[in-house]
Amino acid sequence: MDEKQAKIDPQFFCDRIHQNGWEEIILWDEVSGCRATIIPSAGAILNKLEIPHRGNTVNVIEGFADASDWSANLTNGFKSAKLSPFVCRLNHSTYTWEGETYKAEKFLLNGHAIHGLLYDVPHEVEFVEVSGFKAECKLFYSYDGHNPGYPFPFDMNVRYRLEEGCRLTITTTVHNRSGRNIPMSDGWHPYFKLGQTIDTATLQIYSRQQVEFDAALLPTGRLVSDKSWRKGASLNGISLDNCFVLDRDEPMPHCTLKDEEMGLAIHFYPRESYPYLQVYTPDHRRSIAIENLSSPPDSFNNKMGLITLGPQDSATFHTQYKLEVN
Repeated sequence: MDEKQAKIDPQFFCDRIHQNGWEEIILWDEVSGCRATIIPSAGAILNKLEIPHRGNTVNVIEGFADASDWSANLTNGFKSAKLSPFVCRLNHSTYTWEGETYKAEKFLLNGHAIHGLLYDVPHEVEFVEVSGFKAECKLFYSYDGHNPGYPFPFDMNVRYRLEEGCRLTITTTVHNRSGRNIPMSDGWHPYFKLGQTIDTATLQIYSRQQVEFDAALLPTGRLVSDKSWRKGASLNGISLDNCFVLDRDEPMPHCTLKDEEMGLAIHFYPRESYPYLQVYTPDHRRSIAIENLSSPPDSFNNKMGLITLGPQDSATFHTQYKLEVN
C-alpha cells in the first residue's frame, strides 16, 4: 500500500491512499475528529463521513468496503452516486429536446432509465489541499457526448470541503461544451445511517408540498400539500419514496435526521440550487437515502425544475452536511 500524507496545518489534514486500483482521499479535522472519505475512481462518491462518539468512530454513510464491493453492488441501490445529467427516473428513457427525440439508456428499472449517466465514471483529481480553516479536494470529469441519448458534451467539477464543526460542503459545477442549449439536472444519492436501524430515528423536513407521483413513481405534474414532516416525525415503520419541495422561507437547516438513542444528528443545508429533496427508505432499513436534487424525477419531460444550459454557460450546485453529537 502506497500512502501519502500532507500536514500543513495543525488542525486539518489530507491523505491519499492507493490500494488495488481503489484510491481514497481522506479529509479530516483533528480537533473534532471528523473525517470524509471520497473515492475519485468510483464516480467521485462520498464513501464515509465519520465522527468520534462514545469511544467509537461512527460512519454515518452506508458506503462500500472496497473496489470489488463497489463494482459488484453499485447498481443495487446506487449508494452515494452522482446523478447527472438527469436525476432519478426518465420515463421510458425517452425525451424530446429542441424538436429532436432522444433515448438515454444506461441502467434500466422497470423500463425506465434511472440515475443519469455518470454514476460509475472515474474522476481525475485536480487537487487535494489543506489550509488553516479547511481540507478539500477537487475532482474533474469531461463527458464527451458518447451516449446517443445525450450527445451534449460538458465538463463537471466536484469539490468537497471539510470545515470546522464537522461541516462538509459539496459543490458541483457543470460547464456546457456542446455549442448548443442542453437540458441539465443534478443531484446526489447518499444513504445515511445513525443507529442499527432507521426505525429509531426521526426525520424533519421544512416542506409544505410533495411532488405527486403516479404508480410508476413518475411525477404527474401536480404538487400536493404535505406538512407532516415539518416538526419532525418518527421513521418507525414508515416507508418513503417521495420528492419534497423545500420551503425557502424557513431557516437552515432544511432537513435533520436524528437518533436520540445514539445521540447523533445530521443537518442538511442545501442552497437554492437544490430545491427538491428525494427521500427513500430501502427495505433493509439500515439506512435512508436523502437526496439533494435540482429537479424532480423525469424533468426532461415534465420540465419541473429543468435547467437549460446555454453554450459555454455553467451551473453550480451546493449542499452541506453537518454532524452533531450529544
